[in-house]
Amino acid sequence: MVKICCIGAGYVGGPTMAVIALKCPDIEVAVVDISVSRISAWNSDTLPIYEPGLDDVVKQRRGKNLFFSTDVEKHVTEADIVFVSVNTPTKTQGLGAGKAADLTYWESAARMIADVSKSDKIVVEKSTVPVKTAEAIEKILTHNSKGINFQILSNPEFLAEGTAIQDLFNPDRVLIGGRETPAGQKAIQELKKVYARWVPEEQIICSNLWSAELSKLAANAFLAQRISSVNAMSALCEATGADVTQVSHAVGKDTRIGPKFLNASVGFGGSCFQKDILNLVYICECNGLPEVANYWKQVIKINDYQKSRFVNRVVSSMFNTVSGKKIAILGFAFKKDTGDTRETPAIDVCKGLLGDKARLSIYDPQVNEEQIQRDLAMKKFDWDHPIHLQPLSPTAVKQVSVVWDAYEATKDAHGICILTEWDEFKSLDFKKIYDQMQKPAFVFDGRNVVDAEKLRQIGFIVYSIGKPLDDWLKDMPAVA
Repeated sequence: MVKICCIGAGYVGGPTMAVIALKCPDIEVAVVDISVSRISAWNSDTLPIYEPGLDDVVKQRRGKNLFFSTDVEKHVTEADIVFVSVNTPTKTQGLGAGKAADLTYWESAARMIADVSKSDKIVVEKSTVPVKTAEAIEKILTHNSKGINFQILSNPEFLAEGTAIQDLFNPDRVLIGGRETPAGQKAIQELKKVYARWVPEEQIICSNLWSAELSKLAANAFLAQRISSVNAMSALCEATGADVTQVSHAVGKDTRIGPKFLNASVGFGGSCFQKDILNLVYICECNGLPEVANYWKQVIKINDYQKSRFVNRVVSSMFNTVSGKKIAILGFAFKKDTGDTRETPAIDVCKGLLGDKARLSIYDPQVNEEQIQRDLAMKKFDWDHPIHLQPLSPTAVKQVSVVWDAYEATKDAHGICILTEWDEFKSLDFKKIYDQMQKPAFVFDGRNVVDAEKLRQIGFIVYSIGKPLDDWLKDMPAVA
């Protein structure tokens, strides 16, 4: 029986291994992590991450051929294929600070694999890593190999949170990169056999190691670039009276461009886009390509600009001060159908409003108070370290309350900021909300989810990103 072990029980490792276990009932799959609380959650009825369809998959296979354990060494020793899906945060100090990936967790995983292995293994990079990581890992493994053969493969994930299970069931492509040697090619075929159990062969792409590693960074950079492109247009639309929804619809009808990732918003978030672009920038700089590095930096600059532009719009519309005013924040996750708050634009928007002494009342259907307080108190990039290495329960931000209902959040508020496109926000009773708010009542729609015209008829002053401005807003331009 083939045995697979995955080091790292996070957003990538957990769902990926659960689907492999479901599709390959004859393969034993173990997901290991040093975090006792995380493994306990995977073994309970309340999984540590929210992802539509994940519960069903885990419950079908857990205890049969899918196991979650803190006994890392035992399962690594027994495995034929070891996936490594550990955190690769952005460095906060030292060489490459603010851009380069911190490979501390990767390196310790590689050293541990070398230490405990008693048989040949295929080691698979699953976390997003900088180009040439495989080479570094290979050196660590071979220098500590004790005569055991290791083959390194790069098998980047292309999951979108909120649709991860569907993405795993029906991937656009599976990418496997390996050495162009007989042993390297044999390892590629071994992993390919696993995926071929449910993925059509023509959708499994094989490449060399560097191409596979770079493809992941490039894919995320291209996606983020599209969001920054439409967000840049949204600022121009507001200035000229154009409607960004109409513009992006017209642009997306061009088959060479297509309609996906063309929704203007308060900005992109998630664990990968910013981190991967910073990584790409660093790699370009290290390889003497400053022009290329500067090109990709602009994608992040526009994203930061969009968030600060939104905060400026809120403050300037409300008589240039939000001090002491209650602002309702609807949505904190970086997008709908996930509880993930990593790099969510809501963090920067909330911090911007708090900087102007606003009182915030936050509601998100999937994010709890502890997570929100932690996010608002944490330093940049701290979130990407394993939970037990993050700062201990940071002090709560006093001007923030977290509630479990949109109506509670908006009661007595001066303004509402919609920062996540949860479906439930479209069907709220805005007449009821209006009646219990301070007047004038403002709605700042950072996701273009509400019907602005209907809200204006109720009496709201509405700002929608990239849409023609309310007369009120024209009189009070947002000064950056």
